[in-house]
Amino acid sequence: MSDRPHLLYTAWSFPPSRAGGVYRALATVNAFAEAGWDVTVLTVPRRLLEESTGTDELLEARIHPGVDVVRIDADVPAFQNDISTWPRRRARHAEVWKLMDLWRDMIRFPEPNYGRWRPELERAAERVHRAHPVDLAIGTANPHVDFIPGWFLHRRFGVAHVMDYRDAWQLDVFSGRKQITAIPAVGRWERRLMATAAEVWFVNDAIREWHVAQHPGLADRMRVVANGYDEYDAPLGVPVRDEREEGLVFGYIGTISSKVPLVPLLEGWRLARESNPDLAGSRLAVYGYLGHFGAANVEFAEALDRARMHGVTFEGPVSKAMIGETYRSLDAVVLALGTGRYVTSGKVFEYAATGMPVVSVHDPSNAATEVLRESPASVATRSLSPQDIAEAISAAARLALSQTASQRAEAQAWATQFERSRQLTPRIAALAPERSVSG
Repeated sequence: MSDRPHLLYTAWSFPPSRAGGVYRALATVNAFAEAGWDVTVLTVPRRLLEESTGTDELLEARIHPGVDVVRIDADVPAFQNDISTWPRRRARHAEVWKLMDLWRDMIRFPEPNYGRWRPELERAAERVHRAHPVDLAIGTANPHVDFIPGWFLHRRFGVAHVMDYRDAWQLDVFSGRKQITAIPAVGRWERRLMATAAEVWFVNDAIREWHVAQHPGLADRMRVVANGYDEYDAPLGVPVRDEREEGLVFGYIGTISSKVPLVPLLEGWRLARESNPDLAGSRLAVYGYLGHFGAANVEFAEALDRARMHGVTFEGPVSKAMIGETYRSLDAVVLALGTGRYVTSGKVFEYAATGMPVVSVHDPSNAATEVLRESPASVATRSLSPQDIAEAISAAARLALSQTASQRAEAQAWATQFERSRQLTPRIAALAPERSVSG
């Protein structure tokens, strides 16, 4: 048995998942492994990922070789799309069956679809701990049942645990109101879990402040551990493109959820391209999935198809592992986000790292605004009206055409503060057990 400290990390979204939270999870376990920890990950089977969010095989290759991945079946009916495999009662009385199935979740843990995972997670956590004693357990949410192994090991064996919120359990980060699922049992469980946690992590100050107001007696353990950018084979710090004078290429990279203002963006792009000579012959390349799950959003697909006549191309998904090569083909990037003062998005840090102009197409009150406020290569829209978006795109086009190699380098240097390890290294050091770490 290794005398290195041992981390047990729980994440529903883990490679080869392509869900947004997977990058934070992957970066965290790799950072602990690089720091000399043994790492065990509890996650779901590959089959479940294939049936829900889809997979990114290249991302799976980025898992540190010292990380042991244990896949625990969750048996979630919501992701069972093959009707021929349904029980007869489910097929004949789908709504009644769904209500009964919800009850089966809630009696275990107050989280629809995911609560049923609790017993299996507790058993798996105990097996891992008895085989190789755990020094620290981290759960990253959502789903929030991911917090259970840490809480269970703390209660049963005194293991320190950390709750890592990528989002929020009770707070709707877009509306600023409580989620409809934030029933009293959720509040009780959140207080119970936080009360035993060594640290509780949030991705920005706004979300942390909201939780401090909810749980003022636990403020001392709440910390901001921001997202950041990750470097893979191709560097994110790309050079100024020689061919930009022949026609600028703007890019949007990311999952296009229902919260992304795609239709206003496309209309703003059309207005800018028709009125600004700098955008003659320019192109807006859209990369990503049209929705979080396997089926594409029909409305978005149709909107992109109509926009082809205005220089918009839909390029489909690109692996995170190959993202640097994609950025090399662009002159500016579009940060289109849903509205909400609690919304940051991990994409903002990656965009900043490229050093190219970033045109922010989101409500100015978003937390992402603070990230880019001091950037030397940022342009923000005043509102989400197509005309304001068009003006911001035109301003970004002027910046993209005039940006020199030294200015690009300056913007890249400014963004190094957002490199992911700078966010994680202080926490890894603070959470290390007192015994020395051996190589």
